[in-house]
Amino acid sequence: MKIAIACDHAGFPLKGIVIATVNAEGHQPIDLGTNSTNPVDFPDYTEKLGEIIQKSEADRGILVCGSGIGACIAANKMKGIYASICHDTYSAAQGVMHDNMNVLCLGGRVIGPELAAALVKAFLSARYIGNDPGGERLAKRVGKIIKMENGQSPI
Repeated sequence: MKIAIACDHAGFPLKGIVIATVNAEGHQPIDLGTNSTNPVDFPDYTEKLGEIIQKSEADRGILVCGSGIGACIAANKMKGIYASICHDTYSAAQGVMHDNMNVLCLGGRVIGPELAAALVKAFLSARYIGNDPGGERLAKRVGKIIKMENGQSPI
């Protein structure tokens, strides 16, 4: 898979670990910056990552900001972007498997390099199972999310 990776200045110290882990897992990283600890605004890099996914130039994305929260909020404002902050491997995998999460958000000031690598591995190894036999319940829920995204009632 092609994995878009973006961060702000607070996420920059973890970006190298994220890129190395994506490479080690056999995927192609797309580095969208930032490239230093000089202050930048996370929404700018979040938008770059979201647009790459929207254009199908990347399959998934990983955002890193200070807490992971700001980038997550910004990412979820973009159509077709389903982002979540994760601090445990269960959520990093389950979000993909059940909720079709396509962007993993990490807090560069919250987690360390070993946990970041484990989260990236869990995120990358998971696949959405809503289209599998028996996954109808999951697909129905994701369909309701898409309705909400399009301004329709999910009920």
